[in-house]
Amino acid sequence: MRLFSLPKTELLLRVAVAFSFIYPPLSALSDPDSWIGYVPPFLLDIAGTSDVLLLHGFGIVEIALALWILFGKRVLIPSTLAALMLAAIVLANPVQFSVLFRDISIALAAVALAFVHHGRTEPNS
Repeated sequence: MRLFSLPKTELLLRVAVAFSFIYPPLSALSDPDSWIGYVPPFLLDIAGTSDVLLLHGFGIVEIALALWILFGKRVLIPSTLAALMLAAIVLANPVQFSVLFRDISIALAAVALAFVHHGRTEPNS
C-alpha cells in the first residue's frame, strides 16, 4: 500500500489518528510519570509494582495499531479498535475529562476512517 497515493482526506485521517497513538508511548519512554495517571486505577491495582511495564506494554499496542492504520490494509479493523480504545480511555477517566475531551475528537476521526473503509473490497482496503 502506497501511503502517499491515497486520497488526501484518507491520508489526513490516517496520519491524524496514527499520530495520536504514536506520540504517547514515545513520550512515556522518557517521562512515564506524566502518562501513568491516565491508566485506570483498577488496572494499576492489577499491575501492582509493574505499573510502568503495563504502561509500556500498552504503548506497544498503540504503536502497532498506529502502524497498521498508517501502512496496513483492512483499516476498518484498526480504526474501529482505535475509536473503542479512545472511548474506553475517556470513560475510565472521568476525572481527567478536562484533558481527555480531545480524545473524543480523535475517536470520531477514527470512526470516520472506519466509515471510509466500510464495505471496501479494493486492494487499498
